[in-house]
Amino acid sequence: MTPVESTAPEGLEAVEAVALLRSTATIRDRARQLLDRARTGESSWFTVHDSFLDPAAELVVDTSRTRYPHGDIPFHSRWRHFEAGGVDRLATLDDRLPATEGAERSRTLIDIVLVSVLLDAGAGPDWSYRDSNGLTLARSEGLGVASWEAFGAGLFSSDPTRPLQADAAGLEAITVDALSAAFQVADDNRLAGLSGRVDLLRGLGRVLASRPEIFGADARPGGLFDHLTRGGRSRVPASDILQAVLEHLGPIWPTPNMIGSHPLGDCWRHDAVTGPGLTAGWVPFHKLSQWLTYSMLEPFVWAGVDVTGLDDLTGLPEYRNGGLLLDTGVLALRDDAGAAREWDVDDELIVEWRALTVALLDELADRVRDRLGSDPAAMPLACVLEGGTWAAGRLLAARLRNGLPPLSIRSTGTVF
Repeated sequence: MTPVESTAPEGLEAVEAVALLRSTATIRDRARQLLDRARTGESSWFTVHDSFLDPAAELVVDTSRTRYPHGDIPFHSRWRHFEAGGVDRLATLDDRLPATEGAERSRTLIDIVLVSVLLDAGAGPDWSYRDSNGLTLARSEGLGVASWEAFGAGLFSSDPTRPLQADAAGLEAITVDALSAAFQVADDNRLAGLSGRVDLLRGLGRVLASRPEIFGADARPGGLFDHLTRGGRSRVPASDILQAVLEHLGPIWPTPNMIGSHPLGDCWRHDAVTGPGLTAGWVPFHKLSQWLTYSMLEPFVWAGVDVTGLDDLTGLPEYRNGGLLLDTGVLALRDDAGAAREWDVDDELIVEWRALTVALLDELADRVRDRLGSDPAAMPLACVLEGGTWAAGRLLAARLRNGLPPLSIRSTGTVF
């Protein structure tokens, strides 16, 4: 990836630009710009075929009904991967937690889910994990269970007497060898982007240690729960959780994109996108931060917190949702040769594919709800994704390419 930096001076303008690029309203606006442009034939990379939206919605509905025949679709989150193989791993963790006040359980759950999401970038086609129950799991489920069992073994804690936590010192001490061993990496079981994942964990440790007012004296990710519920706050907008993640964890993302000295994270250039001031040409996604926010919803809900505004979050622009759109024909490459090469995350084709995915997921969600007789209040986007678009994308990939996505993106372990 080529570093991209604004040459504008530091100051209020840069701070305001970064804040705007952290907004999900901006994500949707930039994604819509590129979708509108593609629909008028101006895209260099894709054509849009709206006649395939209804068949795509039917596939998502059928997938949702098969996976959740009683209609009780949960949020799309890391917790679904922790449930792989039908094992109730949360109950086992609860049995190990000390009988303390409820906030400690919430801190622990946020510790594990935050670390696990950072380790969730694509595994690649050649890796799998054999868990303590004898199950062999690959891809997202394998990564989720591997991180769960590493957490349970105390890999991310610096205190041997308190293994069920992640803290700054424990995270900063993580090595490639330690994570490799925990994830059963070997010459014949390679995990893509391993060093990038380690760098993320170490970066997380440094950030936790630098902000005790947010993460507490123990410097744990779970400090976010205390921060967001301070003063007995019992109602928390989902956008507040995301903003806390972006503001307080933003420095961990090692992307080269900057405005002045401010890192932008999962935010990339596309010259066709317009916007005010320094934000012109930037397309934000914040996929891992939003995936983390989706995955943190349940620990808050389980603690009795009313999480509001779920649909302020956007669909996740990753290769399962984006793959669904390509494999159903809603999107088509202008040049089929693009499917035969490997791309970088900052390539304009990939930036545009992800933006089109965000915008089209909103349209697809409306069609899915209509067919299920539901509405956004009863079936927020988090449930459409879970039911849903992500699973249908995986289903088509398995059917068409043995699980591989329709476009190949070079993995750094820090975006997807």
